[in-house]
Amino acid sequence: MEQTITKNFLPETGFLRLRNIIGDPKANPPIPAIIPVSRSSWYAGIQSGLYPPGLKIGSRITVWRVEDIRAFIQNSPECSQRILMEKNG
Repeated sequence: MEQTITKNFLPETGFLRLRNIIGDPKANPPIPAIIPVSRSSWYAGIQSGLYPPGLKIGSRITVWRVEDIRAFIQNSPECSQRILMEKNG
């Protein structure tokens, strides 16, 4: 089931910006979170090794590979469960 949900919301390959991962409710239209944590929690998780590190493609641009985010979701039961609960309402 979790593979279906992740497959429907993530492209097969490519890159994601942080707002695509943690969401942006102020965007128009709002961007739903794939992994609902705050920006500071995301970067703290990268420092601790919990979340995958990003790739710097510019001086102010960091992206994450879709494959890395997908692997994180599939290997993290807590994250998978949270995504299932949010998507099912």
